[in-house]
Amino acid sequence: MRLGYHNHTVEFKPINGEMPWDIFFGEAEPEIIMQLDTGNAMRGNLTADEVIKIIERYPKRAVTVHLKEFSATNDKAILGEGDMKWEEFFKACEAVGGTEWYIIEQESYAYPPLECVERCLTNLKRLL
Repeated sequence: MRLGYHNHTVEFKPINGEMPWDIFFGEAEPEIIMQLDTGNAMRGNLTADEVIKIIERYPKRAVTVHLKEFSATNDKAILGEGDMKWEEFFKACEAVGGTEWYIIEQESYAYPPLECVERCLTNLKRLL
């Protein structure tokens, strides 16, 4: 069994100049893993580059990641059709993140749910 933490948006809003995410993972034992939700992190005002830097800052702790798209112009964006730099993100996950699981997460639907699943999987295959 492993213990981890999944983010929302508040973990990326600074408190006294420091991000709660960094406060938590800076103090947590290395065995505590991150379940970084990319879309929530970007909704918390991080850029795609800053999300990637989180993977690099905490090596071997991104065992599971939630692949959630973010778009500044489309709140129903499908994986691979928004602002996240997926190719760079996957490279960081593979090179330093220790990532074992990629979990697609879609919360808002521009299409029927099963069509969203199909589009997300098609895009994921293209990105990997």
